[in-house]
Amino acid sequence: QVQLAESGGGLVQAGGSLRLSCAASGRTSGRYHMGWFRQAPGKDREFVGAVSWVGGATEYADSVKGRFTISRDGAKNSMFLQMYSLKPEDTAVYYCGVVDLWAKVRSFEKYDAWGQGTQVTVSS
Repeated sequence: QVQLAESGGGLVQAGGSLRLSCAASGRTSGRYHMGWFRQAPGKDREFVGAVSWVGGATEYADSVKGRFTISRDGAKNSMFLQMYSLKPEDTAVYYCGVVDLWAKVRSFEKYDAWGQGTQVTVSS
């Protein structure tokens, strides 16, 4: 079992930046892709982006494309979400997760493990 822990959330003004981190521990020897989702109050969990096991492939939701960048460290046990030009509508709890197949990265119900989430609040 992989355990995940997000960090880096906070309060930022519109137009600002934040960098979220996701650290994996436990059974990290397996090959897995990592993804970011977010959930605002009263809304469903929404796909933000994902990075492949080898870090060479990324995928983003249209709403964040060009503003957010996902990366993965060389040891593959951490993932980062660099967020620029933040908007109030980006306000949500951000979760990281792991999934075994790239074809599943946009489907939160297919993920095998989740972190506890980190709050991002963007003020106007």
